[in-house]
Amino acid sequence: GGVLRCARIVRLSPRSKRQVETKRDTMPIDNNIRHDWSLEEVQTIYGQPVMELLYQAASLHRRFHDPSEVQVCSLLSVKTGGCPEDCAYCPQSSRYETDVKSHPLLSLDEVLDAAQRAKASGSTRFCMGAAWREVRDNEEFEAILRMVHAVRELELEVCCTLGMLKPEQARRLKEAGLTAYNHNLDTSESFYPEIISTRRYQERLDTLKAVRDAGLTVCCGGIVGMGESDPDRIEMLQTLATLEPHPESVPINLLVAVEGTPLAHSEPVPTWDMIRMIATARILMPSSMVRLSAGRLHMSSEAQALCFLAGANSIFSGEKLLTTANPLQSDDDSLFDLLGLKAKPAFDHLVEVSQPRAKDAGR
Repeated sequence: GGVLRCARIVRLSPRSKRQVETKRDTMPIDNNIRHDWSLEEVQTIYGQPVMELLYQAASLHRRFHDPSEVQVCSLLSVKTGGCPEDCAYCPQSSRYETDVKSHPLLSLDEVLDAAQRAKASGSTRFCMGAAWREVRDNEEFEAILRMVHAVRELELEVCCTLGMLKPEQARRLKEAGLTAYNHNLDTSESFYPEIISTRRYQERLDTLKAVRDAGLTVCCGGIVGMGESDPDRIEMLQTLATLEPHPESVPINLLVAVEGTPLAHSEPVPTWDMIRMIATARILMPSSMVRLSAGRLHMSSEAQALCFLAGANSIFSGEKLLTTANPLQSDDDSLFDLLGLKAKPAFDHLVEVSQPRAKDAGR
């Protein structure tokens, strides 16, 4: 169907309310995880009164996950800056004048040191990012493969985000011990040309297929706050929710506006928008890890708590993401203590989730 273009939905007609009640009765509470969501269905879920949306998402979250567990991930830029692409949000693009300084690929020892410190601080997944448009078959890729193998030897989950991948490259990463590959959609296919002109949307989908075909788990989400409309957010969520299988990790990023990029002066996103995105993602993809990702530094403890209630169960820990700031480890520790949260064990969530948690199955 066509892309829905409408104003923010905050009230439902009696007919839509009946649809929501019907949806509540048919949500995937057993092994019936759907991959056939329509735009209209996603719009109805996303547009509910926020308290009803929160209730539905939190209830479903508890059926598929331990609500006290949060996956703690660390992210390291192993090659920074100099990217030839023109992603409007990214300070690593060579097209923009930002404070980000380029540096070549880190050494294996530097990466291992960072991974060991991440594990000691409680992280169970270590993610490595390189500012490349695409992976090339050269010595740098060979170095990445050695990094993946060495980090996996630390009994950490290993994730990479390196740009576009060919099937054979994805297979080699899998053989080296990679757990997951991150390749975000960023936004809807309709809004995509407003943000990026150097890569087609279909190329992102092709990379996801190569990752999946290689037997890797998929980490794929998007960014909120780039000037997109509610219908764009709905379309992106529908694209994610109709992938089969769903991405095992779905990061929802809040735009971190960086001086020098085209989006430097974007309007801040209301907290409730992030909550709507996370809650809707949880309902559509109940077995996935939904990551409250970039932008947490600009969210209050109360806002983050509502996101966890809405179904977020993964975060990035550490003072820095690829190039932008993140909450201090001590702040996250205090928040976890306050909310009664704990780190999820490594690899635990990678067991096939095809039905609710055992204690909830009979409810």
